[in-house]
Amino acid sequence: MIDTPPPSGPALRKSLGLLDGVAIAASSTAATTSIGIGLGVTAGVVGLHLPAIMLLAFLPILGIAGAYTRLNKVEPNAGNGYVWVGRSLTPWLGFLVGWVNIVATIAFLAYTTAVTGSAMIQLAGEAGLHRLAGLALDPGSTAQTTAVGIVVLVAVTLTAVTGVRTAARLQTGLLIFEYVVLLGFCGYGIVTGPHAFSLSWFDPFAIPSASALAQGLLLSVFCYWGFEAAFTVNEEVRDPRDASRAGIITLVTMLGLFLLGSVAFQRVLSEGELAGHGAQGLAFFGDRLASQPLAALPLVALMFSAVASLQAGVIPTARGMFAMSRDRTLGPVWSKVSSRYGTPALGTLLIGALATAVAALALVIPRLADMIMATVNAVGIVVALSYALTALAAAVRFRALLREDWRQGVRAVVLPTLSAISLLGLGGYLCWSFYTSTDHLEVSADNGWFLLLTPLAMIASGFVAAAWAKWGRKSPYFQSGQGTDADAPQLLATSR
Repeated sequence: MIDTPPPSGPALRKSLGLLDGVAIAASSTAATTSIGIGLGVTAGVVGLHLPAIMLLAFLPILGIAGAYTRLNKVEPNAGNGYVWVGRSLTPWLGFLVGWVNIVATIAFLAYTTAVTGSAMIQLAGEAGLHRLAGLALDPGSTAQTTAVGIVVLVAVTLTAVTGVRTAARLQTGLLIFEYVVLLGFCGYGIVTGPHAFSLSWFDPFAIPSASALAQGLLLSVFCYWGFEAAFTVNEEVRDPRDASRAGIITLVTMLGLFLLGSVAFQRVLSEGELAGHGAQGLAFFGDRLASQPLAALPLVALMFSAVASLQAGVIPTARGMFAMSRDRTLGPVWSKVSSRYGTPALGTLLIGALATAVAALALVIPRLADMIMATVNAVGIVVALSYALTALAAAVRFRALLREDWRQGVRAVVLPTLSAISLLGLGGYLCWSFYTSTDHLEVSADNGWFLLLTPLAMIASGFVAAAWAKWGRKSPYFQSGQGTDADAPQLLATSR
C-alpha cells in the first residue's frame, strides 16, 4: 500500500518584504500615539524624567528582542511566543502567552478606538466645528470618541481583510507623514523651548519613589509593545530573516523617537502641563509651538498613527489566532484563509467585532483619560508576562550554548533571562502596589484593586481557555507542545 502524504494545512500568502515588516511593526508600536498620549500619562507618574524611564525600559526590551530574533531564526511561526513557549517550557504557558496577547491587543484596540475618535473630534474643533446635530462635541467624552473611533475601526478592519501587503502600503504612507511632522515639531521644540535642558532628566535615581519607578517602567514597556508584530507575519514574508530585521529596526527607531519626544516635550511644557493634558498632550504641544493651521499638524499625525495602529493591531492578532486554530486550541473559524486575498479574512472581521464590543463596554468608565490609564496598566502587566515567558523559552532552548560558546551563551541565555527576571519583578511589584493602595474595589482608573483585577482576569481566563482546549477540543498542541506551520504537515494531519 502506497502511503499518501498528509493533507496540507491552511497557508498564508508570502507577499511581504523587509520594509513591509517595518511598516507593520512600527504602526503597531505607534510612536506618535505613545508620544502624544503616553508621555503625558507617564510624566504624571515619574515627573520630568521621561528620557530616563524610556532608556531604562529599553534595556530589558532589547534582551526580549534578542530572544525573539534567535527563536524566529530557528522556528519562524505566526504563533511566535505561543509556539516557542509551548515547546521550550510547557503548553499551558505557551497557550497563556498566545491568549494574553490576543486579549491585550483587543483591549488595546478598544482604547485606541477612543484615541482615534478623540483626535478626530479635536480636529473638528480646530476647524471650527464644535456642535453636530445639536450635540456639543467633547474630545474627552468616552461615548463620543468611541462612537467615532468604531467607524474608523470598521474601515481599517475591512482594509486588513483585503491583504496584508495592501495594509502595509497604507501604513507606510501614514508613517512617513507622521514621522516628518513628529521630527519637525520635536526638533523645533528642542531648539526653541522655554524650559532649560537638564541632565537630571536622564537620571533614574531622581524619580520620586520605587512605586513611581515601577509604574513608569511598565508604562514605558507598554510604549515599546508592538515591535514583535514583525514576527507575527513571519510566514508571510518572503525571507523569514526579514521579520527579525524589521523587529530590531523598529525597536531602535522607537527608542530614538521616544527620546526625541521626551526631551522636546520637557523643553516646551512644564511638568504640570505635561501631566495635566495627558490624552490631548500632542495637540497642546503643537499649539505651544505654532499657530493654526500648522498647529493642527501634530493632531493630524496623531490621528494617522491611531488609524495605523488600529489596523496593525488587527493584523497580528488575526495571525496569532490563525496559528492557535491550526492546533485546534481555538475554533476552526480562525484558520479559514480567503482564497481571494490569502488572509484569515473571517477571523480578521471577528477580531474587529470583538474590539468594537469591548470598546462599547468601556463606556462604564466615563472619561477618556481614565479609560486609557486603566487599560495601559492592565495591558502593561500582561505584556510584561508574555515577554518574560518568551525570553525564558529562548534561554531554555539555547542553554547548551553556555557550554559551547560563552559569548553566544551570554546573548542567547543570560541577557534574555535577566530581561525576563526584571519584567517579572516589575510586574509583581506593581501588582503588590496596586493591592496595598486601597481597601475596596471600585471601577475607576485610580483604584488599585480594579487595576489589579483587570490583568488577573486576563490571565485567569487564559487558563480556563487552555483547559477547554486540552480536554474539550483535545488539541494535539497539549500532547506535543509544538505549534503547527506549513512545514509540519504531520501535526496538521493528527489535528484533523
